[in-house]
Order: sequence, then structure tokens, then C-alpha cells
Amino acid sequence: MAVKHFAKEGLESLVAQLAAGMGVPGEDAALFAEVLVDADLHGVSTHGVSRLNIYLKRIDAGLIDPKAALTVDRQTGSIVALDAGNGLGQIQARKALDMLMPLARANGVAAATIRNSQHFGALSWYCNHAASRKMVLLAMTNCEPAMSPEGGYEAFFGTNPIAASFPTGKGFPVKIDLATSTVARGNIIAAQKKGAAIPEGWALDREGKPTTDAAEALLGTVLTMAGHKGYALALMVELFSGVLSGSAIGSGVGSMYKNLDRKQDVGHFFCLFDIGAFLDYGDYLRRMDSTIDRIKSQKKRPGVEEILVPGERSARRAGTNAAEGIPLPDETVAELKQWCSRLNVAFDTLEALG
Repeated sequence: MAVKHFAKEGLESLVAQLAAGMGVPGEDAALFAEVLVDADLHGVSTHGVSRLNIYLKRIDAGLIDPKAALTVDRQTGSIVALDAGNGLGQIQARKALDMLMPLARANGVAAATIRNSQHFGALSWYCNHAASRKMVLLAMTNCEPAMSPEGGYEAFFGTNPIAASFPTGKGFPVKIDLATSTVARGNIIAAQKKGAAIPEGWALDREGKPTTDAAEALLGTVLTMAGHKGYALALMVELFSGVLSGSAIGSGVGSMYKNLDRKQDVGHFFCLFDIGAFLDYGDYLRRMDSTIDRIKSQKKRPGVEEILVPGERSARRAGTNAAEGIPLPDETVAELKQWCSRLNVAFDTLEALG
């Protein structure tokens, strides 16, 4: 599939204008655009601008409230239970994080559950945001059914990711962001759009048989990573994000793409740590950077040129994309043009770099 490259600032401006055209308030629209474009910048295109089309469709259908307020259901010390009001997940999650930061500064740690939310993009964006403020965020979310429990083949869990980022003095955070499935479901969606096969071991079809057909995989289930261990982690995420938050649980979560007649009711869990509550930040950085240096100096396997730490590759990708432009496939560009036409937003102001 052909791609075109666009400057980060221009792409953010266009996405923000389209969101605003659908009723998202100006500051919220800018934040929403920042989160989406940042995913593409770092090479996580499955959670980037390609998702804008379905977010706007759901707003148009009345399934997302573009002006929703984030409200507090209850608060005990530095623990808050929040209601996203069926608003855009990216906006409500960032507002929740902003609420937690002063609590974590005061108490060393703060946590929140968020119910009545939506798919909110890549967890790493929120974790990296916390890392840039000398904090560590542990984040989880449940999501639409895609994965069966070990031994089953009916979709119950989402791919239920877990993430955390740790600041460093190396110019990038150590970023751990992983689905509890063998692969993020977005990769299967991307393969289906391209008409490409998926590798063996990724998914089962609707009859519980292994498949390399992306379309069949989307009708069936994604496999858990590491068998029963991935199942256990997926369940842990579901308990924190779904059960504890009061949001929908398992197969009760609405599908962003399939259920265009009801809200998603996704749940999130955030636990935010202030590094300074544990040790002096300068000492932390020295210990962190020393740990990275020791890891990278380990003996390399044959054919390996460099040992990387999590987050390093995506940081390099972000640098390349910032310089050369963010790649978008023609299909996503066509969707942007359609929304521009509908909302009277000038697409031509978005200059392709190549």
C-alpha cells in the first residue's frame, strides 16, 4: 500500500480541526490530535490517525459525547474513582492523569479507576507524559472482546495491555507497553485492510482452529501471549480495569467497529508514582542510566549488532519521522479527505513531504 509523509505539526492541526468540527472543544481537540499523531510518530500506526475515522463516526452516531465532563464518583485520600461520561478516552485519561499528579506529589503515589470510557489509544503516551514529569505511571485498560481464556475459543477478554515508562538521562524513556495477547489486535486489522495473511500462532478462527486469514481471525480470537501466563495477566488487567472501575467486563465491552448501536463502556486503571518519594531524582537517573549501560554492554548473540532497551527503537523511529515526515497509507489519507470535505476543512493546507 502506498504511503505519503506529512509534517507532525500540520497533521496535528488537521486532526484537531476535524475533531473540533465534530463538536470537540478546542483544547480537547488539540490534545486528542496530539495523542493520535504521537502514535504514528513513534511507529504505532495501529493506534494513530488511522483510528480517527471510527472515532468521528461514533461521535456522529451519538455513541461518544465530544463534550463529556470527567467526574469523581468517590475519593479516598489519593485514590479516585472517575466517570469519563462516555467521552473521548484520550481526553478523559489525560485529565485523569492531570488530577493524579498533585496527589502523587503530595503522597508519593496516587491511583485512579476510570469507567464509562472508550478506546484511548496507546498507553505509552500517558506513561511517557508522566515520565517527562519525573514520575512513573503504571497503566492498564480493558478493551473490546478479542481473546479467549486459555482452553477456550470464544472472545471474552480484550487484548488488555499493560504499560509503564521510566525516565532516563539517555534522551528517551524506557517504555514497556505490551498487549497480553500474542500480538495487538490492531496488527490483524491492518493485515485485513491490506489483504495480507497473518503469521501462524497469532489467532484462532470462529471454530477454534488456527488460522492465517486475518478476516477469520477477527471473527475468532487472538491468542494470549505465553499461553496460561498471558491469560492470567489479561485477567489481572480485567479485574483492575473492568471489575474495580465499575465499567463493562469482558465480552460486555462494546466493539468500537462492530457495535455502532451502543457505547463501549471501557475501563482504565492508573497508578502513578512520584520517583522523588523513593529516592533523590539525580540518584535515580544515575542508577537508571547505569542499568541501561550494563544491559547494552552484555555479550551479543551471533548476528546482533546492538542490544536495545524497550522504548529505544520507537524513540529512534520518532526522530526519523519528525525529520522525514509521518507516513500515512493512502486509505487513511482518503478518509481524512472525506472528513475534510464534509466539515469544510481545507485538506490542501496539509502538505505532503513525499
